[in-house]
Order: sequence, then structure tokens, then C-alpha cells
Amino acid sequence: MEKYQPQPDPTELLVELHYLPCLDYVSGLVQFQRVRLEANEHYQKQSYRNRCYVLTANKVDTLTVPVHQGTHHLPIRELRVDNGQPWQQHHWRCLQSAYSKAPFFEFYAPEFERVYQQNWTFLFDLNVEVLTICLNLLRVKVDVNLTEWYEKEPTVGLFDVRSTINPRNRLESYVFYQPKPYQQNFGFDFAPNLSIIDLLFCQGPLATEFLSLK
Repeated sequence: MEKYQPQPDPTELLVELHYLPCLDYVSGLVQFQRVRLEANEHYQKQSYRNRCYVLTANKVDTLTVPVHQGTHHLPIRELRVDNGQPWQQHHWRCLQSAYSKAPFFEFYAPEFERVYQQNWTFLFDLNVEVLTICLNLLRVKVDVNLTEWYEKEPTVGLFDVRSTINPRNRLESYVFYQPKPYQQNFGFDFAPNLSIIDLLFCQGPLATEFLSLK
């Protein structure tokens, strides 16, 4: 895969919203003090927009938020969550099973539990909420704004990584992330680039030390 190179002296990151984003994504956020979230794209299937990866007792598991009318032609802010499926219960039970014994689960869990106690109409709003929670727990100050319109070719000064960080490249090519092994809940082999929730529950206030920057 060809490496993506930023424009000369980029000052702002341009990226789409992810659900409980992976470490490659969050490493990019902490590298840039200003982030512009793409709010006018069309939904893309098989992406991090509605999925994340967590480490369970037996394997790396995928958590997917079900959506209605999931086509490439639907504006992302109009994409509705399918609350006809008990995804909230499934996700929260999986997180409890995977991380209840993690060192910082009891401190951070209430922030996420309330997310799963409500029905979300739009995927975009859900992703804004979980990203806000994650940045607050990381104590990272980032100036985050939404795009006002879609630009295929962004203006100078933006590092455009839209659709670059995706599950197909999860273990093969990173844009920002330089893996630093940390103590995880299960197994002896380190599983890199999981959801930020894995790092938060396992390392707590030390989490930002493992978000390496290029």
C-alpha cells in the first residue's frame, strides 16, 4: 500500500468519524491540535464508521452497530441506527466480559455504560458522543469541528486521511500508529491497534504514552 504523505506543514487533520476508534485513528488526533470531522460524506460499508475491535478471552472480537439503509448513497448524518436489534445489550455485555477485571474498568465504565442505556437515532451522533468521552478520558485537548460541506480536494493545510484508516489495513499498514506493547487482559501475544477502549481500560491515565507519533 502506498504511504500517505501530508501536505507541507499541515495544521489540521481531516478524517471521518469512527465508532470507538482504533489506536491508529486516535494517534492521529493527538498529533494534531485541530481536527476537522467529515460530516458531509456518504456512508461506506465495511469500515470503522460502525465497527470496532476488542480483545476477549478467546479472540479479537468485532462489535458492529447495525444500521438501516446502509448504502454508499446515503449522507452519513442521515444514517439511522437499527435499534430493532439488541446491539446495545450485546456490546455492553461483551465489554463487561472482556474488561471487567481490567485495572481501570471500574473508573471508566460508567462513562460508556450510559451510552448503551439509550437508543441512538443516528450513527453520526453516537460516534460524536463516544469520541468525546474517549478524548475526555485521555485528557487530550483537541479543537474539533465539523465540515460544512464536502470537498473532494481539501484546502491547503489539511492532512486528508478520510477512508485511509480502515479495517482492511488494521494489522498491515498504519498511518500514525507505532505499536508499543502494553499489558492486555488476555493472552501473551500483544494485539495491536484495537479500539481505544482496550488501551483506556488497561492503562488508564498512562494511555497517551502508548499513542506513538510519527
